[in-house]
Amino acid sequence: MKVKITKKTSNELKIEVEDAGHTLCNLLQKNLLGDANVDLAGYEMPHPLASSAIIYVRTKKGVDPEEVLLKAIKKTREINNEFGRELKKVLKKT
Repeated sequence: MKVKITKKTSNELKIEVEDAGHTLCNLLQKNLLGDANVDLAGYEMPHPLASSAIIYVRTKKGVDPEEVLLKAIKKTREINNEFGRELKKVLKKT
């Protein structure tokens, strides 16, 4: 998975992520939008045959978009880990 920054300002960040699908991007967008410091967050898949996604975040004045994105990624990992733990519990019961 390659990541490239395509736009960076004091309150905006746009990155291109190769081999990222809707599943990852949608969860990341949800976690970004749950942050009170985020004004706008979203993603797009520029072409259905391409495997890259563009992720965009705009933060409130004075808030570093890189920090907000890293925080959302951490929360996404935590959700994934929690799901894995719960799934293992359920599978052991069957």
